[in-house]
Amino acid sequence: MQWVRIDNRLVHGQIIETWLPYTHAKYLLVANDETAEDSLQQQIMSLAIPQSVNCIFTRVDAVSEAVAKLDSSSENSSYLIIFSSCNDVKRALDKGLSFDALNIGNIHYSPGKKQISPSVALNSEEESCLRYFVNIGIELDFRCVPNDPVQVRFS
Repeated sequence: MQWVRIDNRLVHGQIIETWLPYTHAKYLLVANDETAEDSLQQQIMSLAIPQSVNCIFTRVDAVSEAVAKLDSSSENSSYLIIFSSCNDVKRALDKGLSFDALNIGNIHYSPGKKQISPSVALNSEEESCLRYFVNIGIELDFRCVPNDPVQVRFS
C-alpha cells in the first residue's frame, strides 16, 4: 500500500499512532528538503518512529527515485510518504511520483488563508494546487486520522 499525505508537521503523534498502523507501512518517507539536509531534525523525528518502520529522509525531487527502489525490492512493502506542502507534492509528481489519492491532514492557518476544515486552511495558491490534482484524477482525502470521516468535499 502506498499512502501519500500532506502534513506540515511531518512526523508527530498522529502519524506514529494512527497512520502507520492503518497503512501497515514498513517504510516512512519524509519528503522535505530542509529535513533531508538537517541531521539533528532527522534524529529527533527518528526517536518517535517504531523500530519496525524504516525511515527515509529525502529531498522532494528525489522521492520518486526512493519509491522506485522500494517498489523494485523483493519485499513488496507498504509505505507512507509525508510532504509538508501541496507545492512539494506537485514537485514530486512533476519528477515522476505516481499516486491515485492524496490525504490532506494538516495545513496550518495563517492570515490570508481560508479555513476549510478544522485542520486545513488554504491560500489561493494551495487551492489552485489541490484543484490541479483533482483535474488530473487524484482523489483528495481530508482527514486528520483514519477513523475520521472525510471532512471536505473538494471539487
